[in-house]
Amino acid sequence: MIIPIRCFSCGALVADKYEAFLERKESEDPKEVLNSLGVKRYCCRRMILSNADLIDEVIEFDEKSLKFK
Repeated sequence: MIIPIRCFSCGALVADKYEAFLERKESEDPKEVLNSLGVKRYCCRRMILSNADLIDEVIEFDEKSLKFK
């Protein structure tokens, strides 16, 4: 999936913080990274933490379907 632009619950922007979170979570505590990025609400934290980056796996099936047309 692609990270949603806004939080589903409160409507706050979360997509602009996602890439910075991915880069920094490897070397820092995820809790501290989210705090420093200004993600304070639980609903927004859920949007970032629970996102599964599946676009690379899904695009493979789309490319195969285009070959058969």
